[in-house]
Amino acid sequence: MTSNTIKTIDDLKAHLHIAMQLEHATIPPYLTALYSIKPGTNLDAVQVIRVVAVEEMLHLTVAANLLNAIRGTPDLTVAGFVPSYPAYLPDGETDFEVHLASFSKETLEIFKKIERPRLAPGPQKLVRRSYRAGVTVLGTYPGASDIHYYSIGDFYAAIEEGFDFLEKEANDAGKTIFTGDPARQVTSEYYYSGGGELFPVLDIESARAAIRLVMEQGEGLGGGIYDHERELAHYYRFDELSKGRYYQPDDSPGNPTGPTFTVDWQAAYPIKCDLKLVEIPAGSELHDAALSFNRAYAAFLKKLTQAYNGQPQLLMEAVPRMFEFRNMIGELIRNPLPGTNGLHAMATFEIAGDAATAPSAVKEEARV
Repeated sequence: MTSNTIKTIDDLKAHLHIAMQLEHATIPPYLTALYSIKPGTNLDAVQVIRVVAVEEMLHLTVAANLLNAIRGTPDLTVAGFVPSYPAYLPDGETDFEVHLASFSKETLEIFKKIERPRLAPGPQKLVRRSYRAGVTVLGTYPGASDIHYYSIGDFYAAIEEGFDFLEKEANDAGKTIFTGDPARQVTSEYYYSGGGELFPVLDIESARAAIRLVMEQGEGLGGGIYDHERELAHYYRFDELSKGRYYQPDDSPGNPTGPTFTVDWQAAYPIKCDLKLVEIPAGSELHDAALSFNRAYAAFLKKLTQAYNGQPQLLMEAVPRMFEFRNMIGELIRNPLPGTNGLHAMATFEIAGDAATAPSAVKEEARV
């Protein structure tokens, strides 16, 4: 494989759909950990996870803008868009599992892996891996379920290279790939996160800036701990929680020197990891609550899809709803799950059709 893995406009659209799926796939684990924290405790952790979750929504919207810029069609309701957890994400030559789990040291380490800055050591950006039967794999190369990018950073680098390659090719023919309807672009007028400006993607310069925004907010700028707007990258926000200490502006990666704080790792409800609806007694109040949440979440994804397809004003209704889920998730997380020795219930994030195979989330069925 060469470093240029995107050769056609359809390749690029497929990658951008995967980008939307990857950005969304972090939100259920972050919300689960966030709302597992007992009320009134771990205020530093609550703030950090909440900020990161909001910025993942920003990244999801940026990916939708990139797809719309080349006349793609964002669709968060397609079968397989919401993964079945645990799901696998790339981690160099290997990978790691992402769970729906309580706030804990182990969960935080997984969050750091999601956001960790990393690129392939050489020009080879793609690796081949096999999985056991029945697992969900995120970030597979379109059309090749056993081939994956070395890291999420390499995945976005490939998208940027794809934009450059295809736009140059189009320009040489007197054309452009930026043929999407500008009215479908979502801007900060419709979404404010405090984590960066949401701007329209209309040309190659704005496309590059949009990709850099996503990469820098997650991993940091060029190996540093901040993005270009001097906001702490997600990886280092989580690192602060690991170390119980805030970063200062001149700190180096891994060595925060700011004020210390305490994380109470016991102040979280012990939920059943990756709970499925079938594990909750049918007909119980817990089952009804879990079903209601899944229906509400499906409606949330439908609203986002409408917002990304010409009704950007609907984003102003959709994003606040993400945090209104707190009460619905709380009804589940505060209650013990029968037959689990004290573990609590949780939202299952099982959306109709999510067990089906989609181009970007592959359920491996025959590999070891």
